[in-house]
Amino acid sequence: MGGFLIALIVVVVVFLMMGVRVVRQGYVYTIERLGKFTLAANPGLHLIIPFVDRVGQKVNMMEQVLDIPGQEIITKDNAMVGVDAVVFFQVLDAGKAAYEVANLYGAIMALTTTNLRTVMGSMDLDETLSKRDEINARLLSVIDHATSPWGVKITRIEIKDIRPPLDISNAMARQMKAEREKRAEILEAEGRRASEILRAEGEKQAQILSAEGRREAAYRDAEAREREAEAEAKATTLVSDAIAQSGVQAINYFVAQKYTEAVGKFATSPNAKTILFPVEATQLIGTLGGIGELVKEAIGPDGSSPAPPRPPQPAPRRPVQPQASVPPSNLPSGST
Repeated sequence: MGGFLIALIVVVVVFLMMGVRVVRQGYVYTIERLGKFTLAANPGLHLIIPFVDRVGQKVNMMEQVLDIPGQEIITKDNAMVGVDAVVFFQVLDAGKAAYEVANLYGAIMALTTTNLRTVMGSMDLDETLSKRDEINARLLSVIDHATSPWGVKITRIEIKDIRPPLDISNAMARQMKAEREKRAEILEAEGRRASEILRAEGEKQAQILSAEGRREAAYRDAEAREREAEAEAKATTLVSDAIAQSGVQAINYFVAQKYTEAVGKFATSPNAKTILFPVEATQLIGTLGGIGELVKEAIGPDGSSPAPPRPPQPAPRRPVQPQASVPPSNLPSGST
């Protein structure tokens, strides 16, 4: 009797232990009663009926990462590229994820690879290399819509790597180098053009300033000539008044003055080694004597009042002293 009681107690304890289930955090257990899904056990302690209820699947409810292996894809322009991608997803409904699809991970991977070929196959090589964000957005929209009946939310799809063929990579490198060289030449040409424009602007401003300077100088010269002409006219007027008042004596004075200045310039000329006067030397002496007579007449013999004008007396003529003989061949034309 005692042994049967102990055995009964053991059976009860085992039976109770079989009915206790503890669900870990981040997971949801599906409970099946007689083979039919009845409830989803959230994290914590749960009691089930042994031999009637059982745990069907343990569904991971955390966000998961699925690595898509490399795929060879032919683009729209018939270029073969290798593509790697990753998919981030999270199960929202454990019952649908457990019973709506046989293999959740395999189904998501197959769906991603087929849509990846579809999306990238409709684009050129340049677009696949430069529009990764657009590819990710299109894949996310399509795959998330396809997996929603499975109780799965696709949170993100990222293209990890795109590997074009080696010859295309070399061609792209040459193209990039040519593009860089073209930009450099364009920048250099623009720099030279800007320099030429600035230089032309500087020359233009210089010419404008030079023209303004010449105009100002011409104006100053004209003004100076005008004033010189005014002074000459004033001097001429004074000379005319003096001639009108003094008569022939003033004319003789001015003529003698100019004659003396001209003879002095002959004497001081650096190129004149021999001077041949075209007139007699005594005429200069007579002219000087005439100047003395003019002075006497102007101030008077006693310095009191000027004497009345009288006709000019001719200068006495004196014989000319012979000069050193010069060969006729050395005499300039027209000399005496």
